[in-house]
Amino acid sequence: MRLLPNIQFSKTLFSKVLLVSGLLITQACSTNTNPQSAIGDLIIAEPIEISYKNEIALARLTQVLLRAEISDGQRAELYYQRGVEYDKVGLRALARFDFNQALSLKPDMVDAYNFLGIHFTQLQEFNQAYDAFDSAIELAPDHEFAFLNRGIALYYGGRPNLASADFETFRQYQQNDPYRVLWQYLSDLEINKEKATSDLRLNAELISESVWAKNVIKLYLGEMSQNTFISLLADNVNSNVGLTERLCEAYFYLGKYSQMQGDNYAALNFFKLALSTNVYEFVEHRYAKLELDLMRQTIQQSSAL
Repeated sequence: MRLLPNIQFSKTLFSKVLLVSGLLITQACSTNTNPQSAIGDLIIAEPIEISYKNEIALARLTQVLLRAEISDGQRAELYYQRGVEYDKVGLRALARFDFNQALSLKPDMVDAYNFLGIHFTQLQEFNQAYDAFDSAIELAPDHEFAFLNRGIALYYGGRPNLASADFETFRQYQQNDPYRVLWQYLSDLEINKEKATSDLRLNAELISESVWAKNVIKLYLGEMSQNTFISLLADNVNSNVGLTERLCEAYFYLGKYSQMQGDNYAALNFFKLALSTNVYEFVEHRYAKLELDLMRQTIQQSSAL
């Protein structure tokens, strides 16, 4: 997670809005039940704008790449850094180009493989994603986030048992991290719901009550209502950016929760809200679009029957 700038905010900057699902849902969802379901009384995120620092970094990196006489290794590093900057502002195709350029110059660049794997997952190119993550892990067996990202690729690729193994490896690096516990739970739900819930409850004991994402776990365990969860979203946040980042995460996990409840209307809207935050670097933003794509594919397949 990024450090938050010291900018104070007022909750009055964010209007409380009652979002009725039917106003935002596409016609393709009309086959779902309960069309009157509502998302709830939400704080709406202010989308994060592209920072001038990112723009300057991109300009400087491009200038150096075009003009400087440097070694292939140095050029590979610059391509990688520019790819990261492109990724930060959501320019995925340009980022992938630079990561590939970096690897062509330096084939053992672990982080470039990791980023490419993430992008292939978002494109549903799962076999290429697996290959990229396998390369990263082969080069750096302790690259913990490669296990997370390969686990996510396996989860969305329909291989929950393999995904669970990777998430378990990732969770062992920091067992008090609620996000590691949550991704483990999401994959385990596809295998055995009762055991997944039991393990989630057990793993939650290691997580401090002061960590806001503990509320997501309580929501999933039925220990907190959705309305209470939503009412606590702005608590203990001291910046506009911090609130938007939290809302990006919250919208995504509310989308997954709505899926568990069989409410695809709300799930679609929550994933759209996660995307609207423009927090491109967050896992939750990256995969909200994939969730939408997969749900729409399911709807289209159901309509074709």
